[in-house]
Amino acid sequence: MKILVCISHVPDTTSKINFTEGDTKFDTNGVQFVINPNDEFGLTRAMWFKEKQGASVDVVNVGGPETEPTLRKALAIGADSAIRVNTAATDGYAVAQQIATVVKDGQYDLVIAGRESIDYNGGMVPGILAALTGANFVTNCVSLEVDGNNATAVREIDGGKETIATSLPLVIGGQKGLVEESDLRIPNMRGIMMARQKPLKVLEPVSTNNATTAKSFEKPAPKGAVTLVDADNIDELINLLHNEAKVI
Repeated sequence: MKILVCISHVPDTTSKINFTEGDTKFDTNGVQFVINPNDEFGLTRAMWFKEKQGASVDVVNVGGPETEPTLRKALAIGADSAIRVNTAATDGYAVAQQIATVVKDGQYDLVIAGRESIDYNGGMVPGILAALTGANFVTNCVSLEVDGNNATAVREIDGGKETIATSLPLVIGGQKGLVEESDLRIPNMRGIMMARQKPLKVLEPVSTNNATTAKSFEKPAPKGAVTLVDADNIDELINLLHNEAKVI
């Protein structure tokens, strides 16, 4: 089984976010980048298929040279090789088109993507990718088993979970539950040294047209002041909730 894991290069959630050029560009100065958490769950699951079923695992990213340390981390975790499509990831549809070309050329059986990335939260790439490649698709995936050409997936739905029987080729949008946080792997020294020897191929992008454009960014409004009310002053609490907060 050939597996391709999509890796987004995203800011660490502890980073302080700022914008430049009139709030139209993201300021990367001083920002630490990591593997998108939903993608890391998928990569860890792919490692299980590699170790238990002998699958080969490649990782792919659409981005510039600055994303290569993130790909190298994925290689240190255990991926066999990495592919970087040399273009900025500015639009979900364009990114899906670039990855679709990689999937078709590599004849992958299973593509594991994160449900969404934590920077733009578009949540569109896995579904578009499945449509472009003609693969089956399961999003919000929290469990995946593969037996030959057949797959069983569990996805979260409103109020519960749904078990789906499907077949390869398959694209999934994974999330926490596909593996647990305790299952995530930290690269060790041996993995880091081996990652330096593994292939990282750079591909030039195919011609695409962006379907969306980010016009501007805006930070959330700062939180207002907190009013403390004594536990025994119920009348004041009710008055504030009714007249100030207007929630009752």
